[in-house]
Amino acid sequence: MFLEQFPEDGMYRGWIEVICGSMFSGKTEELIRRLRRVKFAGQDLLLFKPKIDKRYSEKNVVSHNGASFEAIQVESPKEILDHWNKERIVAIDEAQFFDDDIVRVVNHLAGNGVRVICAGLDMDFQAKPFGPMPFLMASAEYVTKVHAICMSCGNLAQFSQRKTKEKEQVLVGAIDEYQPLCRSCFNKNEN
Repeated sequence: MFLEQFPEDGMYRGWIEVICGSMFSGKTEELIRRLRRVKFAGQDLLLFKPKIDKRYSEKNVVSHNGASFEAIQVESPKEILDHWNKERIVAIDEAQFFDDDIVRVVNHLAGNGVRVICAGLDMDFQAKPFGPMPFLMASAEYVTKVHAICMSCGNLAQFSQRKTKEKEQVLVGAIDEYQPLCRSCFNKNEN
């Protein structure tokens, strides 16, 4: 569990936090929890989400359990820098949907003293690394991997099994399209 132990000189230096895991593991919920603490502390922040994610709201980042936080929709990572006005906290939900330029943008922000918090799927429905997430995780000072509960056996789940026949990597969906599975149940379903 990430306990927000900031570097002593954190007032002057930025860093990157990544929250990753499978579908229904609480990534967005954890992101919103951290942002609520930031807001309570009176710190300026920006939250971004990709335009492709319109599942629950176009104006908010919303977790599967209904928690929400106001966000700015962007098409590309470059737009994040266009919106940034020296806020000390920048958060990005569903980071896996951005192209590799997100890694440059996040490192640029952190290099300019910003605490950057990214949340996203670490693996796609085929259990392959998803988009820029491996590179964000490699660049991050802090990585938090959260787990769901396996819909088949009840163990901890780290895989997102697609329940539909679509084969493209990006299919924005929720419980109708995906279910979390543990390694054993995921492997049984793949064979």
